[in-house]
Amino acid sequence: MTLVAGVDSSTQSCKVVVRDLGTGELVRSGRAAHPDGTEVDPAAWWSALQEAIAAAGGLDDVAAISVAGQQHGMVVLDAQGRVIRDALLWNDTRSAQAARDLIDEVGAEEYAARVGVVPVASFTATKLRWLRDAEPGNAARVAAVALPHDWLTWRLRGYGPEGESELGPDLEALTTDRSDASGTAYWGAASGAYDLDLFARALGRSGREAGSGAGGDAVILPRVLGPSESAGRTPSGVLVGPGAGDNAGAALGLGAADGDVVVSIGTSGTVFAVTDAPIADASGTVAGFADASGLSLPLIATLNAARVLGSIADLLSVDHDGLSALALSAEPGSGGVVLVPYFEGERTPNLPDAKASIHGLTLASTTPANLARAAIEGMLCGLADGLDAVRAAGVRERRILLIGGAAQNPAVAQVAAQVFDAPVEVPAPGEYVADGGAVQAAWALTGTRPTWTVETSAALPVDTRPVIRTQYAAARA
Repeated sequence: MTLVAGVDSSTQSCKVVVRDLGTGELVRSGRAAHPDGTEVDPAAWWSALQEAIAAAGGLDDVAAISVAGQQHGMVVLDAQGRVIRDALLWNDTRSAQAARDLIDEVGAEEYAARVGVVPVASFTATKLRWLRDAEPGNAARVAAVALPHDWLTWRLRGYGPEGESELGPDLEALTTDRSDASGTAYWGAASGAYDLDLFARALGRSGREAGSGAGGDAVILPRVLGPSESAGRTPSGVLVGPGAGDNAGAALGLGAADGDVVVSIGTSGTVFAVTDAPIADASGTVAGFADASGLSLPLIATLNAARVLGSIADLLSVDHDGLSALALSAEPGSGGVVLVPYFEGERTPNLPDAKASIHGLTLASTTPANLARAAIEGMLCGLADGLDAVRAAGVRERRILLIGGAAQNPAVAQVAAQVFDAPVEVPAPGEYVADGGAVQAAWALTGTRPTWTVETSAALPVDTRPVIRTQYAAARA
């Protein structure tokens, strides 16, 4: 039996799956926690990756591995390969003004045409602009910029600061993939290249792709690998795949194809689809990302997803099962109660300073059941607005694949069928981002993309209840 491994280095934790190359069967897995916060020392990710690999039985019998991870995070390295400051994660909104500044300088339509996205606080370019303006001393020290999965892949291959790695700080060895590069706002899915002018506008320094042969003091950007390329090998000889952004990894793990729209409910919420043609939305609502298979991945993201449910569950002093039971005891529309769930600001719509609000409370409607259901309805309505935006960009779905930890909540699945006006399928519980990494590892190892079966745990027909979205639209107007 030949084994391959996939990694999901997410905001909250690191997961490792080891699968049989031939059948895709899960052989073993491991997990380790990440620290909380929107600003994290990447060393914590490296420690968690090593812990999760050990929990998954190690890599001694594994032929290939690939790392998928949270997108957009800014990892800045000095010339000795040391991390200059804690990484700013995708959900750190301090760069909201930097995003506005970049748009004012370049123009939204120009940005969309050049790199397929319009800057928001999540994207790496805005964090680099923030670094330039807020921490000029640190900005001056930057020798290379990586994303979380790029840095972990580099470390896994044996590179890193002198004294902490086997191969030392070779910044020219940094690699990334199309999907993660497309979330920086300085690499375009349509062009397949870095836009070095946009990078320079962000950091105030010139940049170049690793291995390009250019010299000088230009900041090194990871070399962009294709879907089946190898980044290299670990010091022990394990082949390392190109890696991916988390949503692209999930699409690959699910085997998502034309007509599939994936709704993922994790720390953030995302709606995305795999399409043949790149999308450039000048409104900035739909990000024209690349996927991990050589195609495109139009995507919208919300900052407030599963943690909305956790917050309301805590308020009501129930666990997630208790929240589900309460929600299912209320009627669709929650008796007129509407939760607009912008607890941590919002990315879609782009309201980084917004706050959550509850509407429609009366003495009669203020019940635990209505509040529980309003939390689920509000979270899903935000994602349904995202589905509308993806449709407006030209995506046509035949089904919705509902994934993420919250997707297994019975109330979430049932309410989703009432909010979305399309059939909803819930794949069996799994680590689909890590599975996408395993698919990449197998692809890089054999040169052929594997086709592994994905089981379905629930299939819900369309059961649209218009009152839910109608009153939500009125409340968030």
